[in-house]
Amino acid sequence: MADKTVDISLLPEDVRIKLEELDIELAEGDITQKGYEKKRTRLLAHYVPSSPAEASAPSPQTAAQRKAHRRLTREDNRYHSEIRTEAVMQALALHNNKKPVVPLPSKRTSVQYPGQQHRPRERHDSSSDDDDSIFGDDQHRDFQRGGRYRDSGASSSSFSDASASPHHGGRGGDSRPHSAAYAIPGNTSRQALADVLQSTRHSQPISQPPDVTNNAKSTRQADRVGHYAASHISSVRMNHSGNISGLQDDEIRHQGKVSAKIQQLLNTLKRPKRKPLTEFFVEEDDALETPAPDPNAPKPEGSIMSPFPGEQLVIPTGLPRNLESALQRYGSSSYKANAVTVLDQNGKPSLTLTYGKLLARTQKIAYNMLQKTGHKGEGGIKPNDRVALVYPNNDPISFISGFYGCLQAGVVPVPVEVPSSRRDAGGQGIGFLLGSLNVKWALTSEACHKSLSKTASGEVAQFKGWPKLNWLVTDNFHKSSKDWQPPPKQSEDIPAYVEYTQSKDGSTVGVTVTRSAMLCHARTLTLASNYTEGEVMVCVLDFKRDVGLWHGILCSVFNGMHVIFIPYSLMKVDPASWMKMITKYKASVAIVKSRDMHWGLLAQKDHKDINFASLRLLLVADGANPWSLTSCDAFLNLFQSKGLKPEAICPCASSSEALTVSIRRPGRSSASATGRGILSMQGLSHGVVRVDTENSLTSLTLQDCGQVMPGAKMTVVKTEGPPVLCQTDEVGELCLSAGYSGVSYWGLQGITSTTFQVQPQHPDGSVIGDLKYVRTGLLGFLGPGGLVFVCGSKEGLMTVSGRRHNTDDIIATVLAVEPMKFIYRGRIAVFSISVLKDERIIIIAEQRPDCTEEESFQWMSRVLQAVDSIHQVGVYCLALVPPNYLPKTPLGGIHLPETKKKFLEGSLHPANVLMCPHTCVTNLPKPREHRPDVTPSAVHVGNIVQGARMAQAQGRELASSEDESDRKHMFLTEILRWRSQTTPDHIVFTLLNSKIQGKWPYQVQPQIQMSCSQLHKRAERIGCMLMEKGRLNTGDHVALIYPPGVDLIAAFYGCLYVGCVPVTIRPPHPQNIATTLPTVKMIVEVSKSSAILTNSIVHKLLKTKEATQILESKSWPTILDTDDLPKKKLAAIYRAPTPEMICYLDFSVSTTGMLAGVKMSHVSTTALCRSIKLQCELYPSREVTLCLDPYCGLGFVLWCLASIYSGHHSILIAPSEVETNPAVWLTAVSNYKVRDTFCSYGVMELCTRGLGTSTATLKQRGINLGCVRTCCVIAEERPRIQLTTSFTKLFANLGLTPRSVSTSFGCRVNLGMALQGASCPDPTTVYVDKRAMRNDRVTLVEKGSPHSLCIMESGKLLPGVKVVIANPETKGQCADSHLGEIWVSSPHNASGYFMIYGDDSLHAEHFDSHLATGDTSSKYARTGFLGFVRRTELTQSDGGRHDAIFVVGALDETVMLRGMRYHPIDIETSVVRCHRKICECAVFTWTNLLVVVVELEGNENEALDLVPLVTNVTLEEHYLIVGVVVVVDPGVIPINSRGEKQRMHLRDGFLADQLDPIYVAYNM
Repeated sequence: MADKTVDISLLPEDVRIKLEELDIELAEGDITQKGYEKKRTRLLAHYVPSSPAEASAPSPQTAAQRKAHRRLTREDNRYHSEIRTEAVMQALALHNNKKPVVPLPSKRTSVQYPGQQHRPRERHDSSSDDDDSIFGDDQHRDFQRGGRYRDSGASSSSFSDASASPHHGGRGGDSRPHSAAYAIPGNTSRQALADVLQSTRHSQPISQPPDVTNNAKSTRQADRVGHYAASHISSVRMNHSGNISGLQDDEIRHQGKVSAKIQQLLNTLKRPKRKPLTEFFVEEDDALETPAPDPNAPKPEGSIMSPFPGEQLVIPTGLPRNLESALQRYGSSSYKANAVTVLDQNGKPSLTLTYGKLLARTQKIAYNMLQKTGHKGEGGIKPNDRVALVYPNNDPISFISGFYGCLQAGVVPVPVEVPSSRRDAGGQGIGFLLGSLNVKWALTSEACHKSLSKTASGEVAQFKGWPKLNWLVTDNFHKSSKDWQPPPKQSEDIPAYVEYTQSKDGSTVGVTVTRSAMLCHARTLTLASNYTEGEVMVCVLDFKRDVGLWHGILCSVFNGMHVIFIPYSLMKVDPASWMKMITKYKASVAIVKSRDMHWGLLAQKDHKDINFASLRLLLVADGANPWSLTSCDAFLNLFQSKGLKPEAICPCASSSEALTVSIRRPGRSSASATGRGILSMQGLSHGVVRVDTENSLTSLTLQDCGQVMPGAKMTVVKTEGPPVLCQTDEVGELCLSAGYSGVSYWGLQGITSTTFQVQPQHPDGSVIGDLKYVRTGLLGFLGPGGLVFVCGSKEGLMTVSGRRHNTDDIIATVLAVEPMKFIYRGRIAVFSISVLKDERIIIIAEQRPDCTEEESFQWMSRVLQAVDSIHQVGVYCLALVPPNYLPKTPLGGIHLPETKKKFLEGSLHPANVLMCPHTCVTNLPKPREHRPDVTPSAVHVGNIVQGARMAQAQGRELASSEDESDRKHMFLTEILRWRSQTTPDHIVFTLLNSKIQGKWPYQVQPQIQMSCSQLHKRAERIGCMLMEKGRLNTGDHVALIYPPGVDLIAAFYGCLYVGCVPVTIRPPHPQNIATTLPTVKMIVEVSKSSAILTNSIVHKLLKTKEATQILESKSWPTILDTDDLPKKKLAAIYRAPTPEMICYLDFSVSTTGMLAGVKMSHVSTTALCRSIKLQCELYPSREVTLCLDPYCGLGFVLWCLASIYSGHHSILIAPSEVETNPAVWLTAVSNYKVRDTFCSYGVMELCTRGLGTSTATLKQRGINLGCVRTCCVIAEERPRIQLTTSFTKLFANLGLTPRSVSTSFGCRVNLGMALQGASCPDPTTVYVDKRAMRNDRVTLVEKGSPHSLCIMESGKLLPGVKVVIANPETKGQCADSHLGEIWVSSPHNASGYFMIYGDDSLHAEHFDSHLATGDTSSKYARTGFLGFVRRTELTQSDGGRHDAIFVVGALDETVMLRGMRYHPIDIETSVVRCHRKICECAVFTWTNLLVVVVELEGNENEALDLVPLVTNVTLEEHYLIVGVVVVVDPGVIPINSRGEKQRMHLRDGFLADQLDPIYVAYNM
């Protein structure tokens, strides 16, 4: 090669290092010889004139480096296959030219562990030209930034563009850079990037409106706005109903790199999938849960097989009659013969045990167990008791002594692993098994006992999940008395030992082996393996279970053999030690795994001294693994020249339940004694054996695992359902009937009968005979002459869409995708999980620390393509974890059940995750088809014909007048003046703060009290100020900017006294003025306010330096400070010419981010107050506590208007005071003994969280809520039943009754539609089917039914209110079994939207709508909310049955996907429930992709755990595929003052790249 003409030592250091790394890769099997030569030639191309093709031997220096860097324990080449590698390379080559542009996930820099930091890639180190970067080195440096700037992912959409960066009006904006340049897998030109950007520039503008309502003093709420800066005023939008939009026509269109990535994702999803599967999942028919079979799939054609018998079990003469007599024989006659030899850590045979010493030790252990235990009042060990054997893997001498000591004493040994407090998984399962076995004693060695963790008193610590054990150190036992004899054995059918194993679900079970089975097993193995006395056996396996126990412990003693045990820890240091022992001792038998053979191949420096001439049996314990063939062939090719005979290699198949399944006989002579088959993987996936051509790229070559064992019978049954016999060319589960198999799972009768007592059946159901078979858990078939072929295990079987796939085959394909730089070959876990009624494939691998984010993603993409091409199956999730992260078994392998458990519970903490649900999930429900040809009249007639009740409800009738005051006073101003004259000293308002006086009982002190006359006088003075200082005219609009309190109320009536129209606005937040001040200014402008009324605190805030930097002081209209009022009296109070004139404007922001102002006339205002008075029975003697925001909707009406109309005493508490002291609201309710109290969901949540552990203390201090008859939540959303239920249960011991807690409902067109009164029927809850609701149908189901959703009635309709349910598209009236838009008719409907530009069509659409069918003459207002009406069994005050109104959600917020209607709150509830670290969630759609934003209340390294769980739960419960998962910090999701999520604000912030997410995953 090139180094023949160049001196390696003269090369630059970086080149020498790369050459050494290349040599190590070749030595470890991470690269083919061809790839090695190609890369080496490329490295040396600059230093030699030409590149010779011939290979050269490595230099001594390189060989030394190989030894130093060899990492044999990390590498595993058992699954290597040149054919598979070639197939994968061809598949990837096909994808190379059409590789899609896929967006990389965005990850905050702090989430990456050190090995993932990006580094510039070098051209000559890339595996292919297509993987090279499309950008220059300078651009690569752009993304290497730290601090708060996050890494936005290696994506072409991370571009720097003036029109694409967020625009913040020039000041106060986030100046975060938005440029990053990355390589895209498969993209080799800038044109692809340009195409993506071009397609996104003309999409919807991304603008983020400020939060109009969010200004509470809560740090959490302030944070929710402050996480991303607001845009300028023009970013507020107008919805289709004419609500306020942007004010500037030349608004710059914002476009973030996130939306460009989403466009990339859409481009990848447009590519055609594989052949589409038949859509089978029908909502109405749950029976159809499996896909229709593929008509082109191969089907078995052979005849029904018959059980195949093995050769007759002829017991050779001279064998001992049982194992105890064998030990007695060899311990007496051959007492100096070696029984066991153990190698130390230096590879030297330092410890040897003879048969004489073994016999003496076993008798000593048996004697001490039966005679010397049970002192101090404890029960001793008796025959048939179970005893744990706890010995380390490097001490077989102590183990074999303890095992045979138990057999001598008639005690049942249970060999287990040494318990560890480290990360070894499965310890709890073993502890559970010991508990079920009633194990109370454990045998161990002195060295092991010292290594166990101890308590302070020196006793062995209690291990998690383990029963309390008494520990016996067998090294310290006394000799047995000479005349002591072990007790006679009662029966041969009693348990001899219990061998632990793990089921597919990860649970640990114990297989019981009787004494007769143990003896039969030893005899059978002796005959099959031709064991003879005095042979030398080398054993590398774990001697506590499986093949290592059966051959190394049982057969060796039964035949008087000498066993040399190689500890696993030594194999990691000296992988050739077992071959050296064969050579040294001239061993005739070796028991290994294919892993050990592969490691032996790599230990090349030791090969020259190896001699296998003495070896007659090389037993390959994992011969049932199809990929062991590679190791066997490679080992034979290399060592045949060292004396290894082909017939010596004997694969065997084993099972924990059936024990030995088959062994290839050593020294076979006939050609039919062994077999090999090249099978089609396509056929195997359909469970059919089909021969393939030798050079096929999708074939699997199998070797036989030998013949059926002597004296046994084998058959093959179907893997699913009853044990029906398979056809001869069909793959099924091997079943064995033999005298040596296990008899049961200890203590588990149910699964014992289905595993150990199987009676195979003919297809017609008839049983083939009386013989009982044991399921082996191995999948395969019987070849010619009874040869056993195994192509997988039931444990590794994954059935995806009706086709079978084996985990080992998937691993082999993964390893063929150039893993040398990316992952550790031996650290891959493949399993399946059930999602949406099918299995989904999960691949998890340990990533190398020097692998960058971009390289990982490229490799993952190639793995997906390879698995798709070779196996025609999609990978659902591919995750990479940091090195040494996967749970381990005690011997260092991957603990698969524990890995799966951690994945499903979200505690695996991966470093990279790639989800591919769009590719895998092909069984979604059929999209709903809308039928535009069905008219509303046809629907109406159909409902009438079917007898369906039309959906409508109404509150009680309003009488023409209630009392004299109603007729006399049509305006609130007149009512206030009348009250100030008739009851001047009556207290109407009391304002409380958060201070509570005294220790017991708690007392709240009023901050301000105001009587009728005081309010009247103050309002008059404010009116004078407006006329004199403000120089306002009648009809001018005035903005009222006050904190919650009585000043707001006085200012409101002051405006009415002079004919001005008040507009209440929340003041800017002092801690978040940059975001909230533009909002205030926007409402002032939109409402056309001519002046501002405020107090001195807010006035000073508007003039601070920070505020003037955002908005100049001159931009505000006249600001009037009501803390400095004139003393003049108003000459006359203004009276509007007609009650239909505007009383005030009500502005609010919906949850979709729309700002909407409605006009409330004087007549509507008094009508609403009148309805509330009647519903809640409010009189001047009543006291009502209010703890809500007073700026809009029903909250404003209750705070400012209702007390003046009804005369009751309102006790006012600002929600910010509850944030300071959560007990203040409930304390006030208790002190004043109020009957009616109103609050917001935010206040209820603050009390639930803040007082959850303090209810007992509150009760001790005199808080009593028994006086409350109505605790009503003021809301404009679906009732949060979970919160109200928690609140009710939490404070039940303070006297709060469940019937008293209820909700209300109001909206823009009608501020108060429903409200629970004290005399109203109890609140009603129903359970509806979520699947039906997606199709706008209402189906009631029982509580606890699948897909059930609990919905609570939204209060009782107010007097005079009538609602109907209408189809929002056709305007036809719905039946009560349909979900539709709520339309309302009442005297207090709003007069219309307040708009800058008059638009009569919008008014007619929303406030003057008529039904297309039914009552077509009545005029209704459209609420924009979906709901339904149900008649209940309750009786109303008028004697009729009560019709309950149920609000489901806002129409504008619903998500239309796959033709079905989804409500975000339902998806969010499922997502929050899927992981305990998710504290909040919000969903929205963007270009038909579902985006889920979750707040992580935990460490940032847990962020990637959430991606699969969020995807899973959304698929399972809602049949939706999540397109993007965004993980953010707590408090990022914005909420308004009512506690409602502002999803559209969140969407705009996300698309403008302002959320600073921890992680963004784009599901493929």
